[in-house]
Amino acid sequence: MSETSIAGIDSVEPAASFPPRRRVWDVCDLVAGYSLILAVIWSPRLLQRWLYLAAIAWFAVSVAFTFPGWRTLGFRIRGFWGSVWVVGIALLIALPATLLAGDLGTLHHPEGFRGWLRSFGGYAVWSLVQQFLLQGYFLLRLVRLLPHRHWAAVVAATIFAAAHLPNPVLTPATLVWGLTACLVFLRWRNIYPLAMAHAIFGICIAITVPPHVLHNMRVGLGYLTYRPRTHTHLSQSDHSVSTVAWVIADAPMRRSARQALP
Repeated sequence: MSETSIAGIDSVEPAASFPPRRRVWDVCDLVAGYSLILAVIWSPRLLQRWLYLAAIAWFAVSVAFTFPGWRTLGFRIRGFWGSVWVVGIALLIALPATLLAGDLGTLHHPEGFRGWLRSFGGYAVWSLVQQFLLQGYFLLRLVRLLPHRHWAAVVAATIFAAAHLPNPVLTPATLVWGLTACLVFLRWRNIYPLAMAHAIFGICIAITVPPHVLHNMRVGLGYLTYRPRTHTHLSQSDHSVSTVAWVIADAPMRRSARQALP
C-alpha cells in the first residue's frame, strides 16, 4: 500500500482494486482469527490456555505473511497530533465519571503509585495490542473486502463489541468506542492516541463501576462463571480487571492462574 493510500480517509484504496486471491486470503484471515478469539473467550480455563497460544501463533504468522509496513498499521509519527484530541475527550469523560463515582461511593482503586502500576501497567500495553488487532488487523482487511470504508468501520466495531458479550456494560461501550476508533484511524492512521484513549476509558470503567455489576469486567464464559469475592481491590494477586476482546478474555497478561489483566 502506497504512502498516499495511508495519508487519510479519502485515499484508502477501494476494495475492487485488490486481486481476488488477496480478497480470499483476507476472508480466511478474518474467519480464522475471529474464530480463535471467540473460542478462547468461551472456553474453560484449561482449554483456554492452549487456544490462547494457538491464537497468538495464528496472528503472528498471518501478520508476518501479509505485513504491509509499520506506517500502514498506524505505528508512525504522522497523524499523531491530528488525532490526539481523542485522548483529551477520554480525559474529559473519565474525570467527571471518577468524581461522580466518588460521590456515589462506587469508586475503588489501588493505593499508591506501585499499586496503580501493578494493576494497570500491563493494561496500557494491552490497550495498544487491542487497537492493533482492531485497526491494523481486522479493519484493514475489511476495508479491502467491503465497498465502502465506513461499512468496514461499522463491521469492525460490531465484531469488537460482540467479543465482549454477554457483559451488559462493556458490549455497548466497546461498540461506541470501536466505531469511533476505526473512523479516527481511517482519517489519521495513527494507533498511539487510540491506545492512550483506550487505556483511559478502560481504567475509568474499572475503578468507577462496582465489580459485581461488571463481573470485574470479564467477558464470555468468564462473565457467566464469575463469583464475587468477599473483598475487592485492584491488585494482581486476587482481583481481575479485564477488557479483553480480541485474543483472550481471562488470561493473557496475568501473573497468576487466578487473574486476567485487560
